[in-house]
Amino acid sequence: MPTGKVKWYDKEKGFGFLAAEDGQEVFLPKTSLPAGVTELKAGTRVEFGVADGRRGAQALGLRVLEKTPSIAKAKRMNAKDLAPMVQDLVTVLDNLSGSLSSGKYPDGNKAKAISMALRKVADELEA
Repeated sequence: MPTGKVKWYDKEKGFGFLAAEDGQEVFLPKTSLPAGVTELKAGTRVEFGVADGRRGAQALGLRVLEKTPSIAKAKRMNAKDLAPMVQDLVTVLDNLSGSLSSGKYPDGNKAKAISMALRKVADELEA
């Protein structure tokens, strides 16, 4: 079976292209993805069968050989450094809950700061 790397894959469109080791570009429909795989990152090494499709070579029976390491995970904050940020955020959200229960939204600057802190923690957790 030929091997290669994912050039790109668009989950929303349901297809992408592979770069085979022999230089051939191969169409990758979502129907060729292994069970449980819904997304592939560029650079992921794969093994696949090839058939002639309407527009050229098409991948069949794709198998992921090795996943590309997550850059986001490699760059994310140390968990011990994130813990105090989460604790502070809990305090801020507890105070916010009291204000909201009283029928008051925070002013623009305070609301923006809270939103930014929530996004930062969410980004670190999601990486």
